[in-house]
Amino acid sequence: MSETLAEFKSTYPVILTVDLQWGDMDALSHINNVVYFRYFENVRIAYMGRTSLIGNPACGPVLGTTQAKYRRPLTFPDRIHIGARVTALHEHGCEHEYAIYSETQDALTTFGNARIVIVDARTGRKAALTEGMKAEIETLEGKTFDF
Repeated sequence: MSETLAEFKSTYPVILTVDLQWGDMDALSHINNVVYFRYFENVRIAYMGRTSLIGNPACGPVLGTTQAKYRRPLTFPDRIHIGARVTALHEHGCEHEYAIYSETQDALTTFGNARIVIVDARTGRKAALTEGMKAEIETLEGKTFDF
């Protein structure tokens, strides 16, 4: 996939821009794998912060699964753009997709995804994704979802 930065920015409704840190590199001078999951977490929280998925005392999001696919290593110095979008809605949550775009490499370097589960704060059990939450996600994404 040879996406430009402009195409990347039009694909993901929530994007964080980060300057890589020297201290995040491993012994091979690549950004350590655990740091990528922090990038995904930060953009996931930014995404949810634009909806009522965070800050609702009755229920909240829990990370069910997550993974990353590394296409190219990131190295210091670089500025990256981390994008997040929802690819599917489910009765009890949604699927997130993430991507990282490197300015230095002028390319997509990393992809990730996660399953988010809505949990009832009182019972600790799965809760239904409300119509309000669904509407907020659809507004943010600029499209409708079936589930």
